[in-house]
Amino acid sequence: MSTWVVIPAAGSGSRLAAAGLGVGKQFMPWRGAPLYWASLRTLARVAGVHGVALAFPPAELPQASARAEELAAAQDLGLPLRFAAGGARRQDSVAAALAVLPRDCSRVLVHDAARPFASAALVTALLAALDAGARAAVPAVPVKDTVKRVVAGRVAATLPRAELAAVQTPQAFVLADLLAAHEHCARHGLDVTDDASMIEALGLDVAVVPGEEGNVKITTPEDLHLLRTGQSPRVPVTGWGYDVHKYGPGRPMVLGTVPIQGGPEVVAHSDGDVLLHALTDALLGCLGRGDIGEHFPDTDPRYEGVPSAVLLNEVLEMALEAGLEVVHADLTVICQVPRLAPWKAQIRSAVAGLLRLPPGRINVKATTEEGLGFTGEKKGVKAVACVSALLPA
Repeated sequence: MSTWVVIPAAGSGSRLAAAGLGVGKQFMPWRGAPLYWASLRTLARVAGVHGVALAFPPAELPQASARAEELAAAQDLGLPLRFAAGGARRQDSVAAALAVLPRDCSRVLVHDAARPFASAALVTALLAALDAGARAAVPAVPVKDTVKRVVAGRVAATLPRAELAAVQTPQAFVLADLLAAHEHCARHGLDVTDDASMIEALGLDVAVVPGEEGNVKITTPEDLHLLRTGQSPRVPVTGWGYDVHKYGPGRPMVLGTVPIQGGPEVVAHSDGDVLLHALTDALLGCLGRGDIGEHFPDTDPRYEGVPSAVLLNEVLEMALEAGLEVVHADLTVICQVPRLAPWKAQIRSAVAGLLRLPPGRINVKATTEEGLGFTGEKKGVKAVACVSALLPA
């Protein structure tokens, strides 16, 4: 199933404009890019997401689209982008973006442009809800304050707090249902504040997954403080990985999924990708989850000849569930033979794709040990990996 993300980024941000903000909040510069780009960087790390459709203000569509394409190319986003001219209301902008989705798209995530702190783990949970049979799913957090209905300056009712929740985005939908819901609201002249309300208007159920307290929307001048301080507290962590394989009759040499033509064969239970093994161990180090041998023992026949990218992907799934955000990987391969300089750029690009990071966040080095030790004697190859990441506090 093809899943695309829709980001309505055509609003005027009137409350922040009244406070003197010179641009729409979705275009505020943050970490070297417009605010809406923070969500795209997160979404690009989710394997189930296949593309993004953005709705920009009609007058700014050419310039904003060009800037988005420029950022996507510079950071090797890995997702196709499509653009639409937004409308006067949020639901009009969403409808415009839905109209430019590819024909094979079957599911859609709708996400606020000014909600930059949603995690990849939250997106994964929403897609899992659709996989489990839900037609629509939203994240929500319990309401902490007592909520009262106020009419003409007087309390009309106190609402039962145990039944209340604050709903966030992204919100996930089966595309056919969301299109029908938009048509229904247009036909009946209904104004809504989120897309789940449209699904409710059709009489369809909406599943709820746990939201994130840090997944706030930038709406008021006070919210700008969040952009200066980051997001909900996260702890920087570092993982270090090391792996060795000896040369000998066995498997063709592969480093970072890249076949090394003319390289020595390696003795290995899996495919013998020493670089990905070190990287997997480094990720497990960030998570505090032991080592690769504990999770994928070489005594288990299930892992006989398995591509190391499969093992790495399983650990990346653990990382998503834990809310780990990988920000950088520094990788070194140590061997006397073969000479790896011709392969370094390709390895870097491949690893960046696996980690869903821009190539600039990946460093690949190759060195020898000047004829010393078992690598210097051309008996084998080893790799070390250092991964920097952030974990929720």
